[in-house]
Amino acid sequence: MKVKGLRWFIIGLIFLATVINYIDRSALAIMWGSSDQPDSISGSLGLDKNDYGLILNIFMVFYALGQLFSGKLFDKVGTRIGYVISIGIWGLSSFCHSLVNGLAGLTFFRSTLGISEAGNWPGGVKSNAEWFPIKERAFAQGLFNAGASIGSVIAPPFIATLFVAFGWRTTFMVIGSFGILWIIPWLIINKSGPKTHPWISKEEQKYILEGQSKADQEATADTKGLSLKEILSHKESWAIVVGRFFLEPIWWLFVGWMPLYLADVYGFDVKEVGMFAWVPYVGAALGSIAGGYVSGQIISKTHSIDKGRKLTILIGGIIMFLGLVATVMFGDSPERFVAIVFFVLFGFQFAIGNVQTLPSDLFSGKSVGSLAGLAGMVGVFSVILMNFLVPIVQEKFSYTPIFIAIAVFVPLGIGAIYYFARTIKSVEE
Repeated sequence: MKVKGLRWFIIGLIFLATVINYIDRSALAIMWGSSDQPDSISGSLGLDKNDYGLILNIFMVFYALGQLFSGKLFDKVGTRIGYVISIGIWGLSSFCHSLVNGLAGLTFFRSTLGISEAGNWPGGVKSNAEWFPIKERAFAQGLFNAGASIGSVIAPPFIATLFVAFGWRTTFMVIGSFGILWIIPWLIINKSGPKTHPWISKEEQKYILEGQSKADQEATADTKGLSLKEILSHKESWAIVVGRFFLEPIWWLFVGWMPLYLADVYGFDVKEVGMFAWVPYVGAALGSIAGGYVSGQIISKTHSIDKGRKLTILIGGIIMFLGLVATVMFGDSPERFVAIVFFVLFGFQFAIGNVQTLPSDLFSGKSVGSLAGLAGMVGVFSVILMNFLVPIVQEKFSYTPIFIAIAVFVPLGIGAIYYFARTIKSVEE
């Protein structure tokens, strides 16, 4: 049996895994509520905003460590088994949120959720490097990243509906089951890579392999990946590490704190958060796909990976920066704020898919997961610092200084990519 366009089935499953990933991680913020809402997580367990900040940061610490660990894991065992391990653990962890009775239990299962959910990103980047030619990788990454946005679109109304109907414990049981069920089609469809997959047509196999770098074409099952020290000895690697340090907090500020912002500033309850919080992620989904498409078009017309990646990242950065400035100057109502964040997240995803594709532009497949995981870990530690500062700054001043700070991060992140990666091309050729 031959399957036409097999690579799109593979990225389709990873897209679905990413949707599940974001439904699972968004549930806590959406159902947290406040202490005067007895049916919310906060009210029923007697927890407050400080507890939420602690839980969020513990999740992020383990998520950061998981990025580095899973990057090495995926390089060692491959994407097929790597995803089984990763999504199997995060599905069980999400389900077990339903069993907790206090801060300790919630913290434990948030930590196992964080370390396992992290594997989705280096795993996705590595899979795209295996299954797509260079000119299509940013588009594939955009589809993959769109899963995060679609998951964030679906999560607020979906989780709010389950919460109102069944309560937060049953909601965690339902969403935790999704990941476990996902493993079944993954094992059936993703039998091996494109070089040996029994279902791939000769035409598609040739198209994928001939569109990869020389280092990827020459790699065999026995090819060893580079150590992190060897990877970081190349200046270009620092473009990704430093770039993600500055850019990552932009996305996570809205993922982690927008539901609480709407509750604090506008007095929204869980149902109202569910009605508003999904809108910006439509912009993010459109940005993911548009950024990948634009990058691919530039590469096809100019035959330059460097121009395709950098120009697309720059355009996304400009949109982000202008949007973040607008949140401070014009975001004085929930409708305006949500509309502005729509454009901020459009710009972020327009750029970040190309940033996340850079490891596969610079290195062959055996090292891609390691660099992607390292950069992801550094980016998440930046987010942890932000999460620590947000409640302190917000209590003493407002959310405005936070928006100003991450607006400044945009040119720093984009500038790092231009400075360290003077020319984006394979460093192994």
